[in-house]
Amino acid sequence: MPSRESYEVHKEEKSLVQKAKREANQEDILAAALVMRMGPQKPPATFWQPLKLFAYSQLTSLVRRATLKENERTPKSEKVHNFKVHTFRGPHWCEHCANFMWGLMAQGVKCADCGLNVHKQCSSLVPNDCKPDLRHIRKVYSCDLTTLVKAHNTARPMVVDMCIREIESRGLKSEGLYRISGFSDSLEEVKMAFDKELTDPEKKLEAFREALALLPSSHSETLKYLMAHLKRVTQNEKFNLMNAENLAIVFGPTLMRGPNLDAMTALNDIRYQRQVVEVLIKNEDTLF
Repeated sequence: MPSRESYEVHKEEKSLVQKAKREANQEDILAAALVMRMGPQKPPATFWQPLKLFAYSQLTSLVRRATLKENERTPKSEKVHNFKVHTFRGPHWCEHCANFMWGLMAQGVKCADCGLNVHKQCSSLVPNDCKPDLRHIRKVYSCDLTTLVKAHNTARPMVVDMCIREIESRGLKSEGLYRISGFSDSLEEVKMAFDKELTDPEKKLEAFREALALLPSSHSETLKYLMAHLKRVTQNEKFNLMNAENLAIVFGPTLMRGPNLDAMTALNDIRYQRQVVEVLIKNEDTLF
């Protein structure tokens, strides 16, 4: 019966033989791939070593790239701030250095895309981390592409997706597709519709429901009670002449104005404040 020592030696020799066979096969495969067959005589090991290292490094690189997640391969786009000289109403502080902005006019600059307020001298120090806000984006067409997609948090402008989806659903067989121009009046009408945020009503209500769900319970209950009251007011419109739009004009600035807003920003927000309150009143029965 063989001893344990002889068994271990035999096992080690078998392992070395298998390793040698694997290396020989790898060398043959690599030689075939590189069209470098050298005949029956094998080239020396010093010839193969650099090629083996190169092949292994390439294979490792391919595997690493293949296992990367999609979002890791996607380049992270930067957005430069769109600073414009601005006159602030009332006291204002720089959002970069936190120091006071002195002067009566043109005290600093304001990003037209995200609303960041800084000193003129601080604007060159601010990193390219602009996060556009839809409150400051007034149009879809003629808008900077990066600004638009960051404001909507999408990979592409929604107008591209919508137009391509529409063409592929019913226009692929149209004669002269992309060659024959559309009527200018129709084109302007479509552009205006996109600039006015033409949206799906049900999706809009769903967005409202999600936002209302984030409110603290005290805020939610108070808003629910108030909207039910205003809905009853609109039901008597023929007597009081107050519809949902009129009530939204009155209650919008009171209910929707954010804290610490300067006068100019608050003035620009009035239209959106009215629209939000109007939707809340009209859809009180389904939103709460």
